[in-house]
Amino acid sequence: MEAIQHEKVAELIKRATSDVFGTMLGLEVSVADTKLSAESSNNGGGGLVALIGFAGPWVGTGSFSCSPSMACRVADALLGTEHAAVEEDVLDAIAEMTNMILGNVKTELEEIIGPMLLSVPTVIFGRNFSTRSSMRQNWTVVTFEHGGETIEVKVCLTSNVDQKEARPGFKMGYSLHV
Repeated sequence: MEAIQHEKVAELIKRATSDVFGTMLGLEVSVADTKLSAESSNNGGGGLVALIGFAGPWVGTGSFSCSPSMACRVADALLGTEHAAVEEDVLDAIAEMTNMILGNVKTELEEIIGPMLLSVPTVIFGRNFSTRSSMRQNWTVVTFEHGGETIEVKVCLTSNVDQKEARPGFKMGYSLHV
């Protein structure tokens, strides 16, 4: 099974995020930073974080995070309505953006590593919280800017060493624990 290179994942994140923001929102984002990070947590200050799981020959997590004001801006553009504060429609819009962006990344990755499954996004919103993954792999982190705000898209994948065969030559279905 071919190893997934950080540069390739970063390229897929950049393309998917720019395409989804441009096509679905009519907004342009610019890449501010790309890095490989051992840390999976957000900054602890709060905001919105959407998490989505990957399963298949490779397993892992993807995330989309932004400030509450950027989340409202995304929801305004996606839904064609105005949002002064984070509420249910804004959370749904962020979940949908996460699904579209990381779904596009997954589709591109499948050409390299084979079929994958994607979980339903989970969106977390609040103050003074941290997210942490128990995966001990490096994360590909791409930071984008739009109108003075930042958006961060992260992906962490590792080979699914626990994948078993139901019987010789027939792989078992993938499971996804979220």
